[in-house]
Amino acid sequence: VNAEDPIDPFKPAWWEIPGGGISWGEDSATAAARELYEETGIADIEMGPVIWTQHVQFTFAGLHFDSDEKIHLARCDGGEYRPRHLEALEAAAFMGARWWGLDELLEADFPVLPELLREHLPAIISGHLPDEPIDISPRPIV
Repeated sequence: VNAEDPIDPFKPAWWEIPGGGISWGEDSATAAARELYEETGIADIEMGPVIWTQHVQFTFAGLHFDSDEKIHLARCDGGEYRPRHLEALEAAAFMGARWWGLDELLEADFPVLPELLREHLPAIISGHLPDEPIDISPRPIV
């Protein structure tokens, strides 16, 4: 999903994987499937295991977030971008979506979230799933 901060015109736009919070009574796989549907309209998926985790802190729309995230592998046959049930901030931030080929994504110079997506995605695409989730938290700035 292509997004921008709706109140910070100086922050560059970025591309991110769909995601969001876990609602009461959901597990992470159910939440991931729901968020994917809400943010893209894609419902026909095969939800896989948690492959990555990360702890991130960021500011979006003037709000500070401190988030522990579980990132699942999900497979689908593609689909057309038709978001459903976007929250107000998402509706203001999301500018569209598209499918990226691995080489195209690796060569592009725009920001992506998770920040270490480009580093860890090739192994997943080639079928090397981790036995345990890998921590892909952003590296601290030294």
